[in-house]
Amino acid sequence: MPTRKQRRRQQKNRRHEWEYVYVDDDGREVEVEGEEAPAAKPAKQAAKSTAKPAAKGGRGARNAGRKVDPPSWRRVTRRAAIFAPIMLLVIYFLKPKNATPLSLIVQLAVLLVFFLPFSYVMDVLMYRAYRKRIGDPIKPVRRSMRDR
Repeated sequence: MPTRKQRRRQQKNRRHEWEYVYVDDDGREVEVEGEEAPAAKPAKQAAKSTAKPAAKGGRGARNAGRKVDPPSWRRVTRRAAIFAPIMLLVIYFLKPKNATPLSLIVQLAVLLVFFLPFSYVMDVLMYRAYRKRIGDPIKPVRRSMRDR
């Protein structure tokens, strides 16, 4: 299904009359005879027809995206190790005048308590969306009667 922009371009190409002409050796334009006209394509349409397959190939590769790994707590802790110093700097620069170093560390711990599970849940959601996009949905977990 062509997009609205593509439909407008196609309609514009149909509105305009195309004259098929040849340029002879002297530089004069000579009109094409009746039978040869359908065989020749305007340069603009020829360029479009050659560009479409390349665009489709690029679009499919772009939609595939990169591979998303399954969620893991190890990756989440590495991410927290990267962001913890940044969070500490933000807390330090936004601290009140009477804040103690212990209060800064407590604030950092509270932020990390929220950051770690949130980061893991985001990884789970990203992984599920990736699996759905590639057409390999995650199978539901079967629970035994004991777990209920």
